[in-house]
Amino acid sequence: QVQLVESGGGLVQAGGSLRLSCAASGGTFSMYVMGWFRQAPGKEREFVASISRSGRGTAHADSVKGRFTISRNNARSTLYLQVNSLKPEDTAVYYCAASKKVADPAAEDAVYDYWGQGTQVAVSS
Repeated sequence: QVQLVESGGGLVQAGGSLRLSCAASGGTFSMYVMGWFRQAPGKEREFVASISRSGRGTAHADSVKGRFTISRNNARSTLYLQVNSLKPEDTAVYYCAASKKVADPAAEDAVYDYWGQGTQVAVSS
């Protein structure tokens, strides 16, 4: 139905920046609330950011607020996460996800229906 493919991860120094992308195919991209989650080794998956269908509403986890920015381009069927001022604790696999269950940005991973395979972000100190 919906396929999500993340890209843009890599190894960066603390304080550096990356722009993660999530390309969607199948379905109608603009109908989905989208989100970014991350999972560090040995830890639970955690919410990072979410964005409304139109892109006009967003939510960011307190741990990344002011450093990360979620956005989307519905014409390109692509979700983005700009990550700035990276810290070693940001090291994780970053996943994008799509929800057809909610109408507003959501932090609960249970409401997301489709998930990508993830892209690795590694931040060196």
